[in-house]
Amino acid sequence: MGALSPLPRLYTFRRCPYAMRARMALLQAGRDFDAVEVSLRDKPASLLALSPKATVPVLQLPDGSVIEESWDIMRWALAEPDTQGWWARAQSPANLDLLQRNDGDFKHHLDRWKYPQRYAGETLAPDAHRDQAVDVLLRQLEARLRDARCLGGATSCATDLAVMPFVRQFASVDPEWFATLDVPSVRTWLNGWLVHPLFTACMHKLPAEGVNRFPPV
Repeated sequence: MGALSPLPRLYTFRRCPYAMRARMALLQAGRDFDAVEVSLRDKPASLLALSPKATVPVLQLPDGSVIEESWDIMRWALAEPDTQGWWARAQSPANLDLLQRNDGDFKHHLDRWKYPQRYAGETLAPDAHRDQAVDVLLRQLEARLRDARCLGGATSCATDLAVMPFVRQFASVDPEWFATLDVPSVRTWLNGWLVHPLFTACMHKLPAEGVNRFPPV
């Protein structure tokens, strides 16, 4: 097991949307933490010892306990104390439904559109998966964001942080096509997050080796 640290230690990968949501939650909460950028082709022995599934993010706490799921890392970062309501606003039935859609069917279709070579046996064509992804999540997001600037209402919440990295990934597959999609409120929301100091900080490029820190927001 990795040596215990006086700070939580996050094993992360810069381009992973699950790791992005964990990093943003930790930074938003003002939690001090160490970070290890993981090479997916050469995962460190310390990560494998902590988490046999060896997928990022993984958070090792100072007492040696381990949190292996991104939403649970977000809960640890934001829920206690939830002085600004980031976690509480994410617990509405509508937001929990969006999270389930995002992590379930949307991710399923996104992967099969973005990486068709990995799913050669699929009965649906990649563009059909693209359209299913729009229907399962982006239409619902558009309806929500027409009436509120954030998924937390007037103020952002954990659901914004959890969903945005996946919508970003979806938009990047074919930016020209995405620019024509009839989801203007989603595009405005996404574009706002892409230049947000919280996202900029979480995307700071860490050295490939060693234990490092992200810049403060």
